[in-house]
Amino acid sequence: MARIRLESVGKRYPNGFVALEELSLEIADREFVVLLGPSGCGKSTTLNLIAGLEDVTAGSLYFDSTLMNVVPAHKRDVAMVFQSYALYPHKSVYENIAFGLRMRGHPRAEIESRVKDAARSLEIEPLLERRPHQLSGGQRQRVALGRALVRQPAAFLMDEPLSNLDAALRIAMRAEIKKLHHTMRTTFVYVTHDQAEALTLADRIVVMREGVIQQIGSPEEIYDRPRNTFVASFLGNPPINYLEGTLAADGARFVRGGLSLALPPELSKKIGAENGRQVRLGIRAEDVDPRGTGETLQGRISSVLPVGSDQFLGVEVEGTTLFFRVGRELRAAEGENVALSVNMNRAQIFDSSSGASLLWK
Repeated sequence: MARIRLESVGKRYPNGFVALEELSLEIADREFVVLLGPSGCGKSTTLNLIAGLEDVTAGSLYFDSTLMNVVPAHKRDVAMVFQSYALYPHKSVYENIAFGLRMRGHPRAEIESRVKDAARSLEIEPLLERRPHQLSGGQRQRVALGRALVRQPAAFLMDEPLSNLDAALRIAMRAEIKKLHHTMRTTFVYVTHDQAEALTLADRIVVMREGVIQQIGSPEEIYDRPRNTFVASFLGNPPINYLEGTLAADGARFVRGGLSLALPPELSKKIGAENGRQVRLGIRAEDVDPRGTGETLQGRISSVLPVGSDQFLGVEVEGTTLFFRVGRELRAAEGENVALSVNMNRAQIFDSSSGASLLWK
């Protein structure tokens, strides 16, 4: 078992709250799928349904061709890694990793072999005799991964496992998890609200909002071809910029006040819109160049935020403050005027009222 299929799965609680509405999703054998969205979007509920920690109240959940709706959690061949580590404080690292195998009655020699193999792959061999309170946060998370790893499950389920770690350690642990997936070639289902984790780890990302899937696709598809403004806004640092305006000349130009930007012919053709249509133009923070040529945004700099190798500029354009990422070599000061060339080939166009993309349907 490694292929997971949800067909119109719903979750309604006794108080009437609907956490999921007819969610349909297929996770392929050995695929790394990330469920991404804000708190309350239903991603952890979906993971708990797969794990058997909560009951499906509508639809069908399959592992391969086996219906799992009423199969108890301990009979599902999955291993779960939690945000809180959930280590036994009185047990050594070795015993924490071995505990699940002992409970399942595996021979002592097999347990020792699996524990040492897992510890070696996670580089925690010197820690096997320590207790959890003697470990750093990153080391505890590796122990939690090791406990799941020795199970050799058909699927790993991970519920925001890195959210308690500092930024530098999160980057290192993302690399560890990606390496683990490549080594084991096992199905991974990973829950997070962190866009960087999703973009770094996933084969496919499932963006969720209020119990409904907004878009499913590769990291590149989700970032470059968002289906609506929610998806576009959820990924990007700083977030995507929006300008409300209208289309002119049969969709060939975006117009807002004194600003007029020509759309590339391939984008204009996709939109196929009539004059005067109300739209929302989306410009990613990195899609500008102060030295470039072509369509230009002009505005007054309202803020300069250095972030190491880059800097974020807040620029007032036609009554709206936009934030852009530019190189630190640009000498910019608050109150100055700036002209930024826009890569209109990467522009996003959304319907103003529905928020749906006019380019990617």
